Amino acid sequence: MSHQADTEVSGSRLTLRIVQIVCFTFLAYLVIGMQLAVLPPFVHDDLGMGAVIAGLVISTQYVATLLSRGFAGRTSDTAGPKRTAWIGLLACAVSGSLMIVAALLRAWPMASLGTMLLARLALGMGESCVATGCIMWGIGRVGSEHTAKVISWNGIATYGALAVGAPLGVVLVAIGGFVMIGLSAVSLMLLALLLAWRRPPVRVEAGERLPMHRVFGRVAPYGMGLALGSVGFGVIATFITLYYASQGWSGAAPTLSAFGVCFVGVRLLLGWTIAHFGGYRVALGSLLVETVGLIVLATAGHVGVAMIGASLCGIGFSLVFPALGVVAVERVSAGNRGAALAAYSVFIDVALGVTGPLGGWIASGGRYGPMFVVAAVLSLAAALLTGTLYIGYGNKARG
Repeated sequence: MSHQADTEVSGSRLTLRIVQIVCFTFLAYLVIGMQLAVLPPFVHDDLGMGAVIAGLVISTQYVATLLSRGFAGRTSDTAGPKRTAWIGLLACAVSGSLMIVAALLRAWPMASLGTMLLARLALGMGESCVATGCIMWGIGRVGSEHTAKVISWNGIATYGALAVGAPLGVVLVAIGGFVMIGLSAVSLMLLALLLAWRRPPVRVEAGERLPMHRVFGRVAPYGMGLALGSVGFGVIATFITLYYASQGWSGAAPTLSAFGVCFVGVRLLLGWTIAHFGGYRVALGSLLVETVGLIVLATAGHVGVAMIGASLCGIGFSLVFPALGVVAVERVSAGNRGAALAAYSVFIDVALGVTGPLGGWIASGGRYGPMFVVAAVLSLAAALLTGTLYIGYGNKARG
């Protein structure tokens, strides 16, 4: 995917090349993060909608991301990842514009809700294109042997942005109302589009393009593990604010930040373990830690204990995506890895898309603890699946 000179970089220079690309992921997810702590209360309290509708608004983004993954993957493989990322940033800017309109229509709840759903659809498409485009763009800049590092740094940008974005969104709403969320999104995306335009593209790999269903079939076992392990993040991101409110606690935004900080810390300090121990082993250990965190969160009787549980979830979930992703993309040729990454990412979209309305249904009586119990069971199931894959495919690969 890249020229020879681009693959022979190491150390700080390599990291710099990656950061120059994943900074666009950071800016896009900053827009997403700003909405996490303020969108559910806006829908639930200001518009007078129930918990199910609040969950549906959040999940709409994930559904749109799911539906646009194939487009993002194939565009990255054929037109280049830079163009894919640029399209995604533009979609995020459109989303911000629609969010401004939704805020201005606050006095008409159904009109505001409809506009907000359109904004979330645009944001979902933007997310898929930015995420896939930036990862493949970064790999093209430093070489496929650094795939795990690129995915890890992209995740650092993702959840670092969520950690910053959640409290930033609260501050922005306090300063200028919900309309500030849309205005900030448009401003950030215009800056990102300008910077992205100046970054060099990478060469598109030649070769046979596998049909998407064949690519999907090759990565499906790993994607299923990712999906099961992603439910915990989904319920935290979507319902932690309402969970804290039901318990009479404050500090939901700092808890989201704690999750993000722990996620980033593990990526920075332990990202090397994927190359050293292998994706299967790292994913298995990570999923078990996440399971423990979800159990702690479900049984917490104090805000401090709940924050510890969320932090453990951040630690556990941190390396699941890159650990399983590395072994997933290795199952296709270089010219199909954009499609493979997109197909693999579909599974987290499905998980997060289902989590919102299903979690809202489980918590419709005002009891949010059972959601975290269900998520813990699914995380444990993901660990068992990963162990099975390791015994099967992992041993064959070593042989």
